Amino acid sequence: MIIDTLTNASKYFSLHPSFAKAFDYINQNNVATLADGIYETPEGLKVIVNTDMGKTAEASLAKFECHDKNIDIQLCVKGLETIAWKPREKCVTPNGDYNPDKDVRFFSDAPDMSFQLTDGQFAVFFPEDVHAPMIGDGEIKKVVIKVKI
Repeated sequence: MIIDTLTNASKYFSLHPSFAKAFDYINQNNVATLADGIYETPEGLKVIVNTDMGKTAEASLAKFECHDKNIDIQLCVKGLETIAWKPREKCVTPNGDYNPDKDVRFFSDAPDMSFQLTDGQFAVFFPEDVHAPMIGDGEIKKVVIKVKI
């Protein structure tokens, strides 16, 4: 997992060939004004823009998730978002089966930690990062970019 600000995004371009393209998308579009929805880029990135009220920790942890085929770049555009996290290797209680169509696997384990993101901060979740986003009070706008492994 990576937690940082957009100012430092270029430090991570060498980790995956599509990271530069993902952050270019963020920089070339006014993400604050993008309408909620799912966008596909010519480079094969899936961009999800979502504005919603924050959830309780319990509601978010009901979908404590990880992915097998994608890396998530989650950018907080507006608001204060708390995200719960635990390394996948420590998760021992599956919550259903892996869904290959949605590339998602859920766990019922308790998180090891939580952290907050606010405007212009992002987290990168690799397949080994189980996460529960959108915890908070008030409205949160975020952009999630799915980067295929």
